[in-house]
Amino acid sequence: MNFLMSKEGKIYLIPSALSDTEIYNSFPEFNSAIINDLKYFIVENIKTSRRFIRKVLPDKNIDELEFFELNKHTSKNDLANFIKPCLNGNNVALLSEAGCPAIADPGARVIAIAHQKDIEIIPLVGASSIILGLMASGLNGQSFQFHGYLPKERGKRIKKIKQLEQFAQRQNQTQLFIETPYRNNHLLEDLLANCNPATKLCIAKDILGENQWIKTKTISDWKEVTLPDLNKIPTVFLIL
Repeated sequence: MNFLMSKEGKIYLIPSALSDTEIYNSFPEFNSAIINDLKYFIVENIKTSRRFIRKVLPDKNIDELEFFELNKHTSKNDLANFIKPCLNGNNVALLSEAGCPAIADPGARVIAIAHQKDIEIIPLVGASSIILGLMASGLNGQSFQFHGYLPKERGKRIKKIKQLEQFAQRQNQTQLFIETPYRNNHLLEDLLANCNPATKLCIAKDILGENQWIKTKTISDWKEVTLPDLNKIPTVFLIL
């Protein structure tokens, strides 16, 4: 495809699906055409990335592709090697594990080095659970802040929740955060136990999935209803 032809390689930022539902519910066909012409992929997990590419392009020969695994153990020298194909005139994909690359994942480290090398970055359209959750929350979409994962240790997590709530009240700014899925229920318990009754909380779980569920209520109202089971389900939390 002509839009991939260049003397110097580019890095394409390719969002992946948020759930296991029909792939084109959240993945534009245009992105498939991009992937079809790429050989080099920077990914968080090679096994799941191979599975995703096979789902998008069943006829593509996965064994001909070259993968670079990006995780918390990846060194700066490794990152430099990841972009070498670009310096040799080849295009490279930065493929997220779920949602958009470099948003709540380590992809920004690669992009930062690519900018230093004057490599062109091409972001592609795709689903972001953070943006979709904000859209559906009914909370302030003009001013918001995403905090990623809250502290794992409970005492520090509660302290952070109170700080975010105070900031939301002072600035009228929506505060968004996520948790490791198996700790979702614990985070919800801490939110209900430590936030003010009038604070609004939106729970957005399994966005774009078969069991999508998005509700916004005050803390006092949440305490009066049966709470959703969020265990091991990707969830975005928003407060205001």
